[in-house]
Parts: sequence; structure tokens; C-alpha cells
Amino acid sequence: MTATAVFEAERPRLLGLAYRLLGSLVDAEDVVQEAWIRWDAGASSEIERPAAWLTTVTTRLALDRIRSAEHRRAAYVGPWLPEPVALEATPEDAAELAESLTFGFLVLLDQLTGIERAVLLLADVFGQPFREIAETVDRSEAACRQIASRARRRLRDADVERRSADSGLLVQLLDALGRADAPALLELLHPEVVLVSDGGANRHAGRRPVLGADRVARFMLNLTKRLQPGAAVDLRQINLRPAVVITTAAESIVIQVDECDGQAETIRVVVNPDKTTHVSEAVNLT
Repeated sequence: MTATAVFEAERPRLLGLAYRLLGSLVDAEDVVQEAWIRWDAGASSEIERPAAWLTTVTTRLALDRIRSAEHRRAAYVGPWLPEPVALEATPEDAAELAESLTFGFLVLLDQLTGIERAVLLLADVFGQPFREIAETVDRSEAACRQIASRARRRLRDADVERRSADSGLLVQLLDALGRADAPALLELLHPEVVLVSDGGANRHAGRRPVLGADRVARFMLNLTKRLQPGAAVDLRQINLRPAVVITTAAESIVIQVDECDGQAETIRVVVNPDKTTHVSEAVNLT
């Protein structure tokens, strides 16, 4: 197998690793392209275990990007959410990969440090032995085990009994919004619902999370009123879970919902046009 063929066989896995680490497919593609440049520059002829080498290089490049992006994240206007993507996946793939690619899980990952994310993903998602993880992140094996344990605990503490809303709840929400039926909408919202919208610097969005059913209902009804005539509203699989995608001539809006006891408990709205470019064409990540 040629060096190019070896790399292309690994590309979906490397892209999936970088995307989970960074929460951005654009940044993940840049990282994988840099890994390719290093691979193509002659390293491929000297590597006995290509997959392990490429995993290490991709992880380190992603960690460098996380560190360099800290100042940009601090200056980001409003809440930051991961980049939603449509994914290529068979039913078997979806069952295995879904949890680590859901929007909710990526949001939780973003609360970890870069090293914690890398160790947790390499151990629990990609099945790397801690000996190899230690070499990748330049920590001892014992330290990596402790980091993984701490990261798992932090995720458990941050998570509660919630899951991505099924299409039935999303249809009910869209129906209530389409009829501007505030009482019906309130029935579908958890009393302590939180809505987070990410518009970046270039789109109007809530600069802070919206808390409580009454406020969230008003926000969503106002958002609906502002939609351009002829906007297309679709239910699609985004990050391997049902989501609402609203498409106008000017932009796409992605709405992802977590539910608790049959009601919308967390609503995430991505309006930033830089983050909605991969919701129409499926991407292969593993």
C-alpha cells in the first residue's frame, strides 16, 4: 500500500479525533491536513506503525491549536457551541459512535482541559492503551490513568438524566411555534429549560443563556417571527441525532434539543454562519 493510500485509510479516524478534540470541523480539517504534510514530507517511509504515529501527530497538533485558540475563545462574542455536522454512518456505526459525537457530549468535552479531552477520547473512544497515550501526551502512564479518571468524573458530575430529543418532541415544538401557540409551547418546555444561542460576532443571538420556560418560549417565538418568508424547516440527523435545520437564502440555523422527562431541557441554537457549512453534506468521521 502506498503512503498516500495508508494516510487516506486513516483520514476519517484522524478527522473524527480532531473534531472531537476541537469541536470544529474546519479546525479539524486543518489539523489533519498538517498531519498529511508531515507524513508526506518523508516520515511515512520510516514509520513502522503508521496508525499510532498519525494518531500522536494529530493529537499533538490539535492540542497546540487548543492552546493557541484560548485567546480567541476568550474574545468570542456570546456563548460558544461546537460546529454541527451531518455525518455519514451505517446503523452499526451510528450505534457505536453516536454518544461521543452528540452535541451534548461535545459541549461537556469542551469543559475539560485539552489534555483531559485527549486522554479521555484516546482511552474511552479510540481504545488506545495507556502506554501509548502516555507517549502521545508526554505524561506518565500513571498520570494518564489519573487524568482519565478525573475527566470521567467531571463528565458524570456535569451530566444529568437527559438525552437528545427524539423527532416526536421536535415535531411538537415546531408545530407549537408554527401556530405561535405559547401555552402549547410552554407545555413542551421543562420549567428550568436553558437556551444557548451561538451567533458569534456577525449574527444576532442571545449574548447570555436564556433561563426558564417563559423566557425561552418568548425567545423562540420571536426567533420564528424574524425568519424570512419561504424559510425551509427540516428535521435532519445532525451529529447522529435529530435536529431542526432552518434554511433561508442568507443562512442556516441549527437547533438541537436535549430532553428530560419528555420536555425540552436544553436547547442549543447555532446561528453563526461559519459553523453551519457542514449541515447539508455528510462527512465521514469515525
